[in-house]
Amino acid sequence: MLDATTRSGGTATAAPPVPATELVLTEFTTAPTGLAARCTRALLSPWSRLSLLVSILVAAAATVLLFEPQKLLADGWPPQLNGAAASVVFAVAYGLCTVAFVPRPLLNIAAGALFSSQLGLGVSLAGTVLGAGIAFGLGRILGQDALRPLLRGRWLKAADGQLSRHGFRSMMAARLFPGVPFWAANYCASVSRMGWFPFLLATGLGSIPNTAAYVVAGAQASAPTSPAFLIAMAFIALPALAGAIVAWRKRHHFRDR
Repeated sequence: MLDATTRSGGTATAAPPVPATELVLTEFTTAPTGLAARCTRALLSPWSRLSLLVSILVAAAATVLLFEPQKLLADGWPPQLNGAAASVVFAVAYGLCTVAFVPRPLLNIAAGALFSSQLGLGVSLAGTVLGAGIAFGLGRILGQDALRPLLRGRWLKAADGQLSRHGFRSMMAARLFPGVPFWAANYCASVSRMGWFPFLLATGLGSIPNTAAYVVAGAQASAPTSPAFLIAMAFIALPALAGAIVAWRKRHHFRDR
């Protein structure tokens, strides 16, 4: 072993040379790691995740067109399901159907027809929040990184800025007025910088009036001349009219942005 004298008078031991076999093994072990890292980066890239999101949504929409689960919820409900089990199953099915673009009014009417007005409202709101959370999570994890750089249009920038700065208020307005489709609001919010808690809270609170109206209409469908049914129809029509008026008055505000 060779010793070298240092300036302080001590000795420094020279490290032994690395055998050639160790160098060869190191080269062969690092190469697969690099290839695996490149494959992982490609699979987790924003556009790969966006493609996965599109595939999931297309498959969900195709499933709805083939099997029409909204009809099964109302007509083909298993008779052995009742009580709390039926409520939980319906809420989960409701949430999954909303992710697959099934219109919520149909699901709310089915909830009113299957359950009482009070229980139907609770089940529908639980399914609404569940479906909105699933859609928001899918859009945030799989689509946000790829879609945010594409927000260059005037209308897109205005919508993104509104949701990012005033998320709770904007989502409350989108839920209260039925002009914005449920699924569109979910995925637009997921692309913005809106937080989870304001989104879910605004969804739950803002969906109460419209959901209650449809649930009561479904529960009272056998008596279309009853006061409860007529009041429910009024609560369905009035928010739609108010939303149209607000959109008409705000059209110049968005054009100026």
